[in-house]
Amino acid sequence: MALDPTQHADWEIAEDAETRMKTVYQLADELGLEKEELLPHGHHVGKIDFKRALKRLEDKPDGKYIDVTAITPTPLGEGKSTTTIGLIQGLGKRGKSVVGAIRQPSGGPTMNIKGSAAGCGLSQCIPLTPFSLGLTGDINAIMNAHNLAMVALTSRMQHEANYDDEKLAKRNLKRLDIDPERVEMKWILDFCAQALRNIIIGIGGKMDGFEMKSGFAIAVSSEIMAILAVANDLKDMRQKMAKIVLAYDKSGQPVTTADLEVDGAMTAWMVEALNPNLMQTIEGQPVFVHAGPFANIAIGQSSIVADRLGLKLGDYHVTESGFGADIGFEKFWNLKCRFSGNHPNAAVVVATIRALKCHGGAPVPVPGHPLPDEYTGENVGWVEAGAASNLKHIINVVKKAGINPVVCINAFYTDTDAEIAAVRRIAEAAGARVALSRHWEKGGDGALELADAVVDACNEPNNFKFLYELSTPLRERIDLIAREVYGADGVDYTEEALSKAKAMEADPEIAKLGTCMVKTHLSLSDDPNVKGAPKGWRLQIRDILTYKGAGFVVPIAGNIKLMPGTCSDPAYRRVDVDVETGKVKGLF
Repeated sequence: MALDPTQHADWEIAEDAETRMKTVYQLADELGLEKEELLPHGHHVGKIDFKRALKRLEDKPDGKYIDVTAITPTPLGEGKSTTTIGLIQGLGKRGKSVVGAIRQPSGGPTMNIKGSAAGCGLSQCIPLTPFSLGLTGDINAIMNAHNLAMVALTSRMQHEANYDDEKLAKRNLKRLDIDPERVEMKWILDFCAQALRNIIIGIGGKMDGFEMKSGFAIAVSSEIMAILAVANDLKDMRQKMAKIVLAYDKSGQPVTTADLEVDGAMTAWMVEALNPNLMQTIEGQPVFVHAGPFANIAIGQSSIVADRLGLKLGDYHVTESGFGADIGFEKFWNLKCRFSGNHPNAAVVVATIRALKCHGGAPVPVPGHPLPDEYTGENVGWVEAGAASNLKHIINVVKKAGINPVVCINAFYTDTDAEIAAVRRIAEAAGARVALSRHWEKGGDGALELADAVVDACNEPNNFKFLYELSTPLRERIDLIAREVYGADGVDYTEEALSKAKAMEADPEIAKLGTCMVKTHLSLSDDPNVKGAPKGWRLQIRDILTYKGAGFVVPIAGNIKLMPGTCSDPAYRRVDVDVETGKVKGLF
């Protein structure tokens, strides 16, 4: 009997469920995996040799493909991962063969304010502790591979500063003449460390490195994480790794990992990380955990290889895109589906009464502070205002992709019947199926209406289409995304961003790359304080990065940072270990 989520913390519910969970061997056997395809990491977590499994299953038809996205969230998050797990459980309760894919949490939010993204209540991915604290080491491998590239770059700059061409030649090195003002890559760390955003490195003597400005970004924003998400196999990963642009030389030519002869060693760190991780819901359905979060500053998708496995192993495969549909779903739609060739049968849009009230005029909730009273008392007017703007806009975004949307009302026990009825009425009028789901409170039994709606949506034909073609010039693409997805009137560029955009459009190799936007997740606009579906505004692009290895360019909108900050009351203050049993407590 599961614990009551209204009476117990998420970690307590997870710990209780873990006493009844399946071994990874049982899980793999029920999935139909062969013994050699499972790579155990203890008794309850494993990796899958995806190459071996996909080769064996290549002639098996794919199952139905469902993406889970959301309306624009509050700073508290609206339970998208929870809904993903809940839908998997609901489909399982209906007797469907179902597999899920979610993203591995970052240590930044896990130890900060947002939690580990394992789900909540009775819809969680377990075991919670390994899920939250490094899992099988994928993010650590990404940090090592990424920072090795920075070691190669900065040591080369030091040697070129200290040696003439003759001495470089004796060391079998060619002068790359790297421009210290045009180093594109930063170091990475998987915590929210705002003090490291901007640093000076190389202080000391000539043996202490090359002195210059540098900085840190959070690990999951690394291009290598993006490569993990979109690589089709090891050969593809190796080729992508060689194309990463670290800096530019003084004549304006790119300096790549291949130029520094570090691409092979970087790939060596990533060989095991390319295999998806196998875990389970608290009701025992299989879940692949692979690639990383933060669709606001990264691609934010579960991996292509995890989805391909799920599509072969289940009749239904549920995958997750980060944050709201304006950023996570847009990247799923125009990047991931383009790279993989897999197109969804349906998309779930997660909506909460809380977020709709926020978009409709209620005070914005602040993480770490008590929820304002406005969110526990009935206010149909705020719900209607938020649904008529943000929710209706998001439904239209999904429909532009030619996908059948299912709005999931992720119900809290404080929501009233009148508020729920208002959401249902507005969403149905906008052309979406609507399902009320109480998976947080009741697990799979609470998600049956959602499961039925998704099955119905999957059985209808859709007309999937991309928003843009790769032949569309970069600035036209950005304008399309701004107008059609965000609802902007157009796009403005800083002088630096405009110069970069023109140069990218003139480069035939870069011009054909995809477009991965960096923008706040808290608003459809580039201002996190603007709610609803704002009108009369223009998207501000302040910089554009080149992720040539991953296969896209990265326009950066507004003032968003690639290294988040840690709050004044972070989660790590409540995480501890029982020294007698070794069990971790306080994770959420």
